[in-house]
Amino acid sequence: MKINSRIYVAGHRGLVGSAIIRALEQKGFENLITRTHAELELLDAVAVQKFFAETKPEYVFLAAAKVGGIHANSTYPADFMRENLLVQTNVIHEAWSHGVEKLMFLGSSCIYPKLCPQPIKEEYLLTGELESTNDAYALAKIAGIKTCQSYNKQYGTNFISVMPTNLYGINDNFHPENSHVLPALIRKFHEAKISNAESVNIWGNGTARREFLHTDDLAEALLFLMENYADSAIVNVGCGEDQTIRELAETIQKVVGFSGRLDFDSSYPNGTPQKILDISKINSLGWKPRIPLKEGLHQVYQWYAAQD
Repeated sequence: MKINSRIYVAGHRGLVGSAIIRALEQKGFENLITRTHAELELLDAVAVQKFFAETKPEYVFLAAAKVGGIHANSTYPADFMRENLLVQTNVIHEAWSHGVEKLMFLGSSCIYPKLCPQPIKEEYLLTGELESTNDAYALAKIAGIKTCQSYNKQYGTNFISVMPTNLYGINDNFHPENSHVLPALIRKFHEAKISNAESVNIWGNGTARREFLHTDDLAEALLFLMENYADSAIVNVGCGEDQTIRELAETIQKVVGFSGRLDFDSSYPNGTPQKILDISKINSLGWKPRIPLKEGLHQVYQWYAAQD
């Protein structure tokens, strides 16, 4: 990418998209193309076609998606399936139709089988049953990967697919029901601290293991791959370390400064027992994460508390 290349970031206000924008701006890229949801409805194929015809982007980061935690995925599976399929199909097709030099599709680590070996290698895709609590979202993302690979095969495009692990960062979704576990815990502990509550209720028994990557680290990895990777095979991006939800909760409790009790509610599902990505592929290309979890949590909590 040249400093004046026309770069479209789809979903620039979201957790990942906003991090990509920050990283691009920090590196001096000066021709960034963005549209709010009100300005461009990505579910509308005609609107997306007109947008590409008018703006003629050379590079595309496809970070727009309908996302959510276990509750949202379990409650609205049709929405997660339909909206993600439409958005990615519209953007990928118009990127090909208008001669985009390179597109990056952002997937998710939930594409992998529920019980596959750990850490998860890229080749484990489609080797087993998906986690039932988010299979609609996962299948939509798998379709996005296969769409990119199919366009590469048939049309010779340069569309790459990246699978991030669980993410957190500035501009996360802290909704009490529809957010992912880490921002949900930050909100719970913050509100418990403000109200002097005796305890915080946490979904599941706390034994599930998860890996978390700061979105600023992810954005650095995405720019690195956009510059240094050109292949249809997917690439994992993570930090290479995981912890139990109990350990995560205890760390957030300390960061927030809540002194009460932790109550784990095993009537709620744990989700996948463990999920940590094998990141040897991107490491071998020359990228490694730099933000430790506790440091990242301090930064995100300070940002969240300032919004409250």
